[in-house]
Amino acid sequence: MNQPADTPLNDKDVATNNTMALDKKEVIKKVASFAIFALLALYFASISPTITIAWVVAILVLTIYLFVFEIVDIDVAAISIMVLLGLSSLFAPIMGLDEGLVDTKQLFDGFSSNAVMSIIAVMIIGAGLDKTGVMSKVSSFILNIGGTSEGRIIPIISSTVAIISSFMQNVGAAALFLPVVSRISSRSNIPMSRLLMPMGFCAILGGTVSMVGSSPLILLNDLIETSNIVLPEDNKMELWSLFSTTPVGLALVATGILYFVIFGKYVLPAVKETGSKNDDLRYFEDVYGLRYTLHEVVVGDQSLLIGKNLDDIETAYKIRVVATKRPRQPSQIGAGAIDRDTSIEAKMVLAIISESHDLKAFLNKYKYLEKRKTIKTFADDLSPNKTGIAEVLIPPGSRLVGKSARDVWLRKTYGTAMIGLHRNGETLHEGDDIRSIPFQAGDTLVVYTPWEALMRIEKSSDFVVINNNFPHEEVRPKKIAFAAIFFLISLYMVLFTDIRLSIALLTGATGMIITGVLNIDEAYRAVSWKTVFLLASLIPLGMAVEQSGTAKWIAEQTLSVVGDMPIWVIQAAVAILATFFTLVMSNVGATVLLVPLAVNIAIGANADPAIFALTVAIATSNSFLIPTHQVNALIMGPGGYRVPDFMKAGGIMTILFLIVMIVMMNLIY
Repeated sequence: MNQPADTPLNDKDVATNNTMALDKKEVIKKVASFAIFALLALYFASISPTITIAWVVAILVLTIYLFVFEIVDIDVAAISIMVLLGLSSLFAPIMGLDEGLVDTKQLFDGFSSNAVMSIIAVMIIGAGLDKTGVMSKVSSFILNIGGTSEGRIIPIISSTVAIISSFMQNVGAAALFLPVVSRISSRSNIPMSRLLMPMGFCAILGGTVSMVGSSPLILLNDLIETSNIVLPEDNKMELWSLFSTTPVGLALVATGILYFVIFGKYVLPAVKETGSKNDDLRYFEDVYGLRYTLHEVVVGDQSLLIGKNLDDIETAYKIRVVATKRPRQPSQIGAGAIDRDTSIEAKMVLAIISESHDLKAFLNKYKYLEKRKTIKTFADDLSPNKTGIAEVLIPPGSRLVGKSARDVWLRKTYGTAMIGLHRNGETLHEGDDIRSIPFQAGDTLVVYTPWEALMRIEKSSDFVVINNNFPHEEVRPKKIAFAAIFFLISLYMVLFTDIRLSIALLTGATGMIITGVLNIDEAYRAVSWKTVFLLASLIPLGMAVEQSGTAKWIAEQTLSVVGDMPIWVIQAAVAILATFFTLVMSNVGATVLLVPLAVNIAIGANADPAIFALTVAIATSNSFLIPTHQVNALIMGPGGYRVPDFMKAGGIMTILFLIVMIVMMNLIY
């Protein structure tokens, strides 16, 4: 039966109509943008000197279109472009070509390239250090200094990564800090998307601080020596020393940090992470009515709490102590650590889980108790990666049936503190003396527990763990020596030997696997295969741009426009050109291609060719606009970023980079 014309639409109909309208607008937007990019490709093809360059330009424009408008996932787009380049060898006669745009024997060289193998290795090394607990301690240290303020954490993380990146490959520094940022995010409730992009951008910027910070700068002196062979004696260039770029690099790093501190709230996306800590707490609020939060309390010297046992206060004040720490002693948490007879001493730190109003009543009663604003002492031990709230079921046949939590000393024996008991559709809380109630088959225990303890309970026939999506993370602190040794071996080989970067890093990664820091399955899981396929699939495009002469043609066309302008304008044009090329091809390829051109332009303009060569090598680090740089590709998945996110934040950073670089180079050199 048809709905009458005057029948009002319900909310569902309105929502459906709005969705259809938005979808229609999106389709129109994509069709219009495709038409514009197609016309752009046809224009460039029409002015290209050869049919080969015309096809490469068309594919280059298609790649940018796919990246910008995200018609498909970015890694799928990259793979599709690689396949198109491969198919060009089959359809070469139809396309008017003598051969394919890329030799099919070289099409998959990206998967074995130095860059891709290096990024795989640093991901494994980073996971190995994280598995030993090193990264957790680093994140705790940063949190102790910066607290949970985004404005303080971003400068600390970014400056640290930039310093490390100044003497090791920037992708290595970024991968090393990826688990640190993940832990800081979970402990501070700051989305990773707000932290990873500043960290990644500053890792790239840090590569400009010294002549060993990035591949183009490492390569620069070799290119200068090659150019000196054919240059007249009065035009020969001197080589740059290790810290020649330091003033420029530090200015760029400072600019990046200030940019995100001041404008981060406007340009950084706040991507909500699925399965986050807040989602878990909301679940327990909705299902069990538990509005518990974790607090840290320090016992003052004059508090009336001193001398009392935990059993004297927990049920009476509806609080639960899940960890303690006495002065100059390690934290007590988990199985065998604390029980109801634990006595409270002066200066003891208590981790208490309770509702806020119950804790307030407790603090008012006993006085001289300091409630800290953030979790400080237990920041590492009680981080969401190590502890949390879980549901445990008592199954029929369990040996605990008929016994209470008091009878079995649940907190001490199993390391789990019961904070709720759900039975027959009703949830009893801490103030209901739930620890004295004998268990029945089918009871659901809501517990605050270390995940390590929950993993042990999961194997027991006395319990059934309901939510098994907790981090099944086995920390191996005993392997820290092996992890440190192989990390230092890799670092030494990177800094002080001429061996390829990938071999140096794979030495450390392989050593960690052989010594049991990671098992092979954990190593495979540590690799972001989305990142690997993105980088490997784009390498053939860079080969096509370079080998076809497209890069040289674009450079010549651009530089012919600014040939008669002031020197600083020509230098800026060289920097902009290098910036463009580093977005579509490797920074090394862009440097090799543009340094000879920049040297010749400088000589023709009566400028210093060494400065123009350095301009190219620094500007090839200006890669923030799209996620084609290794670091940007690395952080894209974990941060939940989209290409427009990079264009929004990276577009401004690209402009700032060019301005600061040109100003500093003209002031310093």
